[in-house]
Amino acid sequence: MTGISAKAALTKPGYNWRVVDIVVAALVAIAGGVIFWAWDQMALVVTPATATYPPLGGLIAGGWMIPAVLGMLIVRKPGAAIFCETVAAVSELIMGNQYGTTVLMSGLLQGLGAELIFLAFMYKKFNLPVSLLAGAGAGLFCGLNDSFLPWGWNIAWEAGDKLAYIVFCTISGAVIAGALAWIATRGLAKTGVLGSFASRKAASEPVFS
Repeated sequence: MTGISAKAALTKPGYNWRVVDIVVAALVAIAGGVIFWAWDQMALVVTPATATYPPLGGLIAGGWMIPAVLGMLIVRKPGAAIFCETVAAVSELIMGNQYGTTVLMSGLLQGLGAELIFLAFMYKKFNLPVSLLAGAGAGLFCGLNDSFLPWGWNIAWEAGDKLAYIVFCTISGAVIAGALAWIATRGLAKTGVLGSFASRKAASEPVFS
């Protein structure tokens, strides 16, 4: 697909955001902010348990990526992953956390990591494999952010530890954010609350195709 045809495909009416899309995406994001805050508290408990090998902390990172995947699976519009993850990070910041304003950049990058996966499939596939890949993409960007950018909290680690952490974040993103968001979307579709979205048929969509 050429750059021109790809741009045209992503600007067709079916991809335009409606008011209901914005409202629901915002609700997902705010709920995600609450999840983030709860995950922050859990991290305080888990961190001492990983003191012998800190990279293991990456295994819980997926909880901070759920809004990116869930928002996209529900709304199915370009930008949904970035929007939901970033707004969730803003909500987390407002509620208070131990990471400060760095959560804003983390949210943006994690949302981007998920968004790029859905973009690669031209926002046409929302099955389990794509959801897992999106979660993994968010996890990968999380690990890279924490390990190499100036505000990263483990930037002083040895290269091997950074690599292990990135791998653990990627796995966690796939399992916690990717799989759980996909299951949640199917569950919501069964209740009928997604009647205004393309995801209303998520419960009956093929798992792998």
